[in-house]
Amino acid sequence: MTQQFLRSLDWRLVLALSITTFWLSFGLYYIATYIGWSEFFSLPLEALGSFLEGAFAPLAFLWLVVGYFLQQKELSKNTAVIQQQHVEMQKSAQHAALQAISIQASALHTQQQTFMRIYETVSQSLGSVVGMLYLSSQGTAGSGQISDDGMATLWSEMIHGDPEMFSRRFLFINGGGEQDMCDLLFGTDIRKRHSDSFMVQYKRLFKAAKACDPDGMIIDAILNNAHGRLYQVMLNQCRIDDKESLILSKDNNTE
Repeated sequence: MTQQFLRSLDWRLVLALSITTFWLSFGLYYIATYIGWSEFFSLPLEALGSFLEGAFAPLAFLWLVVGYFLQQKELSKNTAVIQQQHVEMQKSAQHAALQAISIQASALHTQQQTFMRIYETVSQSLGSVVGMLYLSSQGTAGSGQISDDGMATLWSEMIHGDPEMFSRRFLFINGGGEQDMCDLLFGTDIRKRHSDSFMVQYKRLFKAAKACDPDGMIIDAILNNAHGRLYQVMLNQCRIDDKESLILSKDNNTE
């Protein structure tokens, strides 16, 4: 225990203690040898004070210097500790920032996964609405270009994994320029009701995509699939008075 304590002492402190011990021993030896203790104690107070002042002045200066260096050492230690704490705080802040980014990315990923599940359901619903619209315009109740058996076959294909089939067929009609698209989409009350239902559902789908798609990749995908292109045909070619839809479309084009 004593050895450990001595090792912990600063060398300046050890040197100062050694010098002090030597100085006091030398002073005592000087008094005993050259002055004598009886003569020393019989000195006047002024002379005794001057002697002690001269004897202890070097020690006072020594301990002043040693104290200064010891204080500098402690300040350096405190500064190192503060710097270490600052480094640890920076690491903690960086770790917290990384955690926040990870949590945000995880939340965004969960939101996108939820959207994709919603998209599958909504896309099927949109396919059904466009199927009814196609039946009204191209089936026996409309132009009669598709027979009842043909419509049944198309419905079966749509239900079994191709929800955008009827939208593609409308786009093909639009590309061929064979019929007036606005009449096909909004020419009767039934068609207008189906088209309005399609637009309402698609707008909601677009808003949900925009809320979880900071890079715009999902929005580009749903705008450029068959449902999205048919929606844009309804807006642009038929000049629908739908300011909110137009704003959504313009926002996507400028991003």
